[in-house]
Amino acid sequence: MTRPTLTSRSLPRRPDPAVGVPPQARPAPGPTASGQGPAVRETGVDAGRLPGVARPPSAGTLRTSVSRHLVGRALDRLSLTGNTDGGAATGPVLTLHDADAFHRRVGRHGLIGFGESYMAGEWDSDDLAGVLTVLAEHVDDLVPAPLRTLRRLWVSARPSADRNTRAGARDNIGRHYDLSNDLFSAFLDPTLTYSAAVFTAFPARFDSLERAQHRKIDRLLDLARVGEGTRLLEIGTGWGELALRAAARGARVTTLTLSEEQAALARERIADAGLADRVEVQLRDYRDAEGRHDAVISVEMIEAVGAEYWPAYFTALRRALAPGGRIALQSITMGHRQMLHTAATHTWISKYVFPGGLIPSRRAIAEHSAAAGLTTVADHGYGEHYAETLRLWRERFTGRRPAVTALGFDPVFQRMWEFYLAYSEAGFRSRYLDVRQLLLTEGTRR
Repeated sequence: MTRPTLTSRSLPRRPDPAVGVPPQARPAPGPTASGQGPAVRETGVDAGRLPGVARPPSAGTLRTSVSRHLVGRALDRLSLTGNTDGGAATGPVLTLHDADAFHRRVGRHGLIGFGESYMAGEWDSDDLAGVLTVLAEHVDDLVPAPLRTLRRLWVSARPSADRNTRAGARDNIGRHYDLSNDLFSAFLDPTLTYSAAVFTAFPARFDSLERAQHRKIDRLLDLARVGEGTRLLEIGTGWGELALRAAARGARVTTLTLSEEQAALARERIADAGLADRVEVQLRDYRDAEGRHDAVISVEMIEAVGAEYWPAYFTALRRALAPGGRIALQSITMGHRQMLHTAATHTWISKYVFPGGLIPSRRAIAEHSAAAGLTTVADHGYGEHYAETLRLWRERFTGRRPAVTALGFDPVFQRMWEFYLAYSEAGFRSRYLDVRQLLLTEGTRR
């Protein structure tokens, strides 16, 4: 499939200030005094738009000292500050450009401050994903056990404004997926598929990503037994690639999205493929899905639902299913204990990238789907494939900085996006995260 033609609807919009897309690009910053990495620094950040990044918080002497002691010791213990005996570093290295600002941020806001410090250019790494992977692998022992009870001093609750009510969900989806179709096109493959691919060999190459995405989609279509005449409901359209492949099999597809930008481009792509008579793209909340369908597919949509609404999500899946139908679900997952901590915490990801989102655990999926009358028939994980997918996206994104800048996204946004992609990749490389393809049916096993 050729790369889709993007329209004027794909130009960047100005979203909620917390997400941080600038109204126009700024010149790229020069090198730091040490000559290592770009120096965004506080002077390059719009304080009105990103106050949390523009200046380090007033953390107090005690908090800053605790951060300097605990975090500094952890970085040294994990060899992330280089070889302390003067030899060459043997692994990824975290380089502090402004140690005082870094520790003030971490001392005041914990992991949110850690990410904001990167956005502000106060630290860099020769291998960002590598540093974050090492930290993710040791996340449970970075802080001594006696001090973990003080965790509440560094975290805050999720904002009530991020709740995924019908209005809130539309706003939360728009703040990420309506940034700019051209932005996503800059780093995704020609299918514009924004979820884990399935490769045949590692390390993966970008020129294999399109086939790997089709392989993933075809597995889901096969799992749901989508073929000639199948009535398929897709919850979460993306930019339409799964709907296109399902329609090419002869299915009649209804696909739902809350993203205006995705809906517009998906409709164009479907029309260009001559499949508009088989696919209907609806700008509709999953809770308002209509009709019964032979198959339901939802790819990495549950992460945007929020724990509060998982019962409604699985109820909607079951309600949409015709007797004997099948549900193919793809979801990122994390451990249940980690999920419970994350659910109660405002994180860097929830603040800057996915407001209102929460990755479920396998246990949460099993319990909520069972409560809705659904049975898990198959469950297959392939987290290592997501790590490779994210690596390819990140390398593509960083390799196309001039194109991203030309779209109006400044260096602070670009550092935020690079950190997000590397942070996510590290989650899968460390096995803190996984991605699963599940088959659900109504009632007893079939």
